[in-house]
Amino acid sequence: MNPEWAAKAAAEPGGTRISNQPTGVWLDRIAAVNGSATSMGLRAHLDEALRQKGSGELVVQLVIYNLPGRDCAALAANGELGPTEIGRYKTEYIDPIAAILADSKYAGLRIVTTVEIDSLPNLVTNVSGRPTATANCDVMKANGNYITGVGYALKKLGAIGNVYNYVDAGHHGWLGWDDNFGASAELFKQAATAEGSTLSNVHGFIVNTANYSALKEDHFTINDSVNGVSVRQSKWVDWNRYTDELSYAQAMRAKLVSLGFDSNLGMLIDTSRNGWGGAARPTAAGPTTTVDTYVNGGKYDRRIHLGNWCNQSGAGLGERPQAAPAAGIDAYVWMKPPGESDGASKEIPNNEGKGFDRMCDPTYTGNARNGNSMSGALPDSPLAGQWFSAQFQELMKNAHPAL
Repeated sequence: MNPEWAAKAAAEPGGTRISNQPTGVWLDRIAAVNGSATSMGLRAHLDEALRQKGSGELVVQLVIYNLPGRDCAALAANGELGPTEIGRYKTEYIDPIAAILADSKYAGLRIVTTVEIDSLPNLVTNVSGRPTATANCDVMKANGNYITGVGYALKKLGAIGNVYNYVDAGHHGWLGWDDNFGASAELFKQAATAEGSTLSNVHGFIVNTANYSALKEDHFTINDSVNGVSVRQSKWVDWNRYTDELSYAQAMRAKLVSLGFDSNLGMLIDTSRNGWGGAARPTAAGPTTTVDTYVNGGKYDRRIHLGNWCNQSGAGLGERPQAAPAAGIDAYVWMKPPGESDGASKEIPNNEGKGFDRMCDPTYTGNARNGNSMSGALPDSPLAGQWFSAQFQELMKNAHPAL
């Protein structure tokens, strides 16, 4: 349990109902490793974990998130390192983290590292030849520093006996299409074998990190049809092969095992904000007037478009963190700490390299990546990672299972 997050959660009205839940510790810049007078560094978190552990077992969840040219398709979470600063990534970021994690003092902890979210899939979906291409992603594909960085991190961290690496594998609303799914799995293998790493350094993969895709849609399946029209043809599903994160995670796991990853490969699903509960949660399938009324009337995920990712209005806490909840799934986790913003709704000067992404602006009318739809973002949001009280309250209100 991250005491810094827990304190913010407990200070909110009703927050003590969830403030003891385990959440990810985000090492999202070099300074986060050492900490400061006002924030805990990695050693402080591990020392606290030892205190919480006592004589039992304890898992510590870390987010490794500082690649050069980070988040090439989204400005809100741009990082401190420029596209070519792979040397700094290795020597000033990964190496110091590895040195701390390798300290024998921490050998009794189980340390889970989720490696570089929102990076590798961009090299498949947001490069030239794709309608959602960005110049920044073309740069990162050309220079190879996402592949190099992930491979290096996996090798260095995977060499530590009590560290378990999970690589980010996007979510179904990003990689669930045929054009994206297989190509991404192949790319994950390429990264896992870069820089002298091997597949054995990958314990598993994580999906839906800091995203909102529903865990399981109960009222429709990908095989349903309405008046002879497949659910895949609905505007919401849009020819995707998957309707939710559980089916996507299990299918991605099978694909990765078929490519040579360990047959015991495990998946994590971030359920911190994908509950979609509250009064608007459907209790049955939608009307069979058309395939769209059927899907839209029955789906839990109330986003305007699957491509919307920033501070989504109407979202709720999802399943509480738990181990081995389903076949092939190591755990449901809250890797994104609920209540921490995805990005600012307007330009805010800062020294963390975080830009203004219009997808966090509630007045934005969209782009190719969200079907030119409204962003669905909450107003008055702070910078990515900063506390967003209004969102936290909404997440509790719409929790499913309910609090």
